Amino acid sequence: MTRADALPTSLNPNNAGPPLWLLAELTYRCPLQCPYCSNPLDFAQTEQELTTEQWISVLRQGREMGAAQLGFSGGEPLVRQDLPELIAEARKLGYYTNLITSGLGLTEARVVAFAEAGLDHIQVSFQASDPELNNAVAGSRKAFEQKLAMAKAVKAAGYPMVLNFVIHRHNIHQMPDIIDLCERLGADYVELATCQYYGWAFENREALMPSKAQLDQAEAEVNASRAGLQARGSAMKLIFVTPDYYEERPKACMNGWGNLFLTVAPDGTALPCHSARLLPIDFPNVKDLDLREIWYDSPGFNHYRGNEWMPEPCRSCDEKDKDFGGCRCQAYLLTGNADNADPVCSKSPHHERILAARRAADHATAGLQDLVYRNVRNSRLFFRG
Repeated sequence: MTRADALPTSLNPNNAGPPLWLLAELTYRCPLQCPYCSNPLDFAQTEQELTTEQWISVLRQGREMGAAQLGFSGGEPLVRQDLPELIAEARKLGYYTNLITSGLGLTEARVVAFAEAGLDHIQVSFQASDPELNNAVAGSRKAFEQKLAMAKAVKAAGYPMVLNFVIHRHNIHQMPDIIDLCERLGADYVELATCQYYGWAFENREALMPSKAQLDQAEAEVNASRAGLQARGSAMKLIFVTPDYYEERPKACMNGWGNLFLTVAPDGTALPCHSARLLPIDFPNVKDLDLREIWYDSPGFNHYRGNEWMPEPCRSCDEKDKDFGGCRCQAYLLTGNADNADPVCSKSPHHERILAARRAADHATAGLQDLVYRNVRNSRLFFRG
């Protein structure tokens, strides 16, 4: 019997298991201005960030509930000066910890200090394989140089090297060069993740979404690179993530609503995924309720658990226990109603909206200058400069 099974029904109305993955979004502050940032469009309006003591309480509660994996993200988590203290507390509690960072604000000394505090894993993000495009997308003239140096420092400190590239129509042609850069850096894992259209990426979808031809070519190049790596005896792993918009069935978003993943936003709002605060749902805050009550009993986390909430065609679909109706955020953004079937699904009555987006991508002409960045003022200054 699990601890969740032992709870009274009133405290676990949908028989949910424990959260196994805790994402601590420490801050929305970031030195970069990426136009596909997953942070909310109104991130500047977010209330005051949790204190060190409040974050430690969250970590302790999560571990008591069974969470084993912990991600530190943002924004840029490196702007939090208490990050070493939080890492040390996570190590003491027994988490496997992952720092998800742009690399800006990282130094060789901090890399070593994080290792001494018990950090298990660092993922460094890049925007492109060359300095000019990388810095243009990031909105920072020195980003590429810093990222390159910090990727090398991470490798030298003995961490597994995990690199992340968000792929879109302006860098998708660089796939061979991106993979070559990763191999030269000695990467162990490379995530080539095409844009998923939430937050700022949804705002910029027309300027970011690659065409089907671009996507097919990129995937072929990744497959050819995999074969080449294997022939050379390289252990580097390439993970190519296609955008939902080019699928006919939706993904099982977050492995099901309130199933495995628990996100805590900078202001303490608890979410079933990092994008869920865009939904018209009243989500609880860790300042007001403990994590156990939030996870098992709160209306926000029970809103889309199970399948009783599903309308047709999901309710009678034989795949509903596989994909859970798809992504609630995507359904809301594309149809205005989060209860609807994810329009990615070919069975959805709103699937034409996905098909229209594909057709638009085949004829898109928008350039980098058309993107709306996290900080619009900075992006305009950058391109004028």
